[in-house]
Amino acid sequence: MSTDTASTSTCTCSCSGSATPPRDILIDVRTLPHGSCRSVIFRAIADLPGDANLVVAAPHDPAPLREYLAIAHPDEFGWDYLEEGPDVWRVRISRVAA
Repeated sequence: MSTDTASTSTCTCSCSGSATPPRDILIDVRTLPHGSCRSVIFRAIADLPGDANLVVAAPHDPAPLREYLAIAHPDEFGWDYLEEGPDVWRVRISRVAA
């Protein structure tokens, strides 16, 4: 008789494993009306709670958004590519802990 033991991961931060993982808020710019993408994304970034990440899906590499964040909000946000084309690019934007 074999028993399966669920593997547990140990958190490496100082939260003692009690922290809730951040939730992802998705904005798929492919579904937004033409011309509204920037204002929707900028508002979402400004309103992004500390316990959430913003995931942006776009039909092209959103590198200009990364450049904007680096200039307008230096050292405030992290950027991770989740998917890199050719049909869709997805990036996760997260607040960097102070």
